[in-house]
Amino acid sequence: MKNLDNIRNIFWDFDGVIMDSMPVRNKGFEIVLKDFPEEQVDELMKFHLENGGLSRYVKFRYFFEEVRNEKVSEQKIKKLASEFSKIMKELLVDESLLIADSLNFIKKNHLNYKMHVVSGSDQAELRFLCNELEIVQYFISIHGSPTPKKELVKNLLLDYQYLKENCVLIGDSINDYDAASTNQINFIGYNSIDLKDKGRSYISSFSVL
Repeated sequence: MKNLDNIRNIFWDFDGVIMDSMPVRNKGFEIVLKDFPEEQVDELMKFHLENGGLSRYVKFRYFFEEVRNEKVSEQKIKKLASEFSKIMKELLVDESLLIADSLNFIKKNHLNYKMHVVSGSDQAELRFLCNELEIVQYFISIHGSPTPKKELVKNLLLDYQYLKENCVLIGDSINDYDAASTNQINFIGYNSIDLKDKGRSYISSFSVL
């Protein structure tokens, strides 16, 4: 297990790493923003796809402030995020969306490592999905937005007194890499060839570990 030598604690991204949820989340943004001009939604979708690890709160704020050039209240952001989460809870409770490659590794090794989920997705929604899909038991804790991923990692390091050299964040976006780098822990890319030159190493398949 060269990729995981000296690693004792694994911080998992969720979307694109444990679940192939991006097509559903794409659809969610389009549904929630259906009353806005298509070209503006397309611009938001471009930002969304380039920043998979960022929370929906950040993306909705970007939509109004950067795409539409208008002020938006926190209440409006929360309302849109709530609508989005309702759609996700309906569409993502689907075992077929779980990524067998990574999930099989998690199931086989959850007693060998201390595992946590750190995601840009809504925390309450994540915990609901993991519970409904019966994978919650494999993780010590599950964390998500609106707290930024960089802070989630920082908090875990402090709360559990983990040594940084014994920790790795496994993710599929540049935002995951940034969260790991900011907190000076290892990063391993997965399910995104753009990350092959980032961090400690890259895992093409967990089956070879």
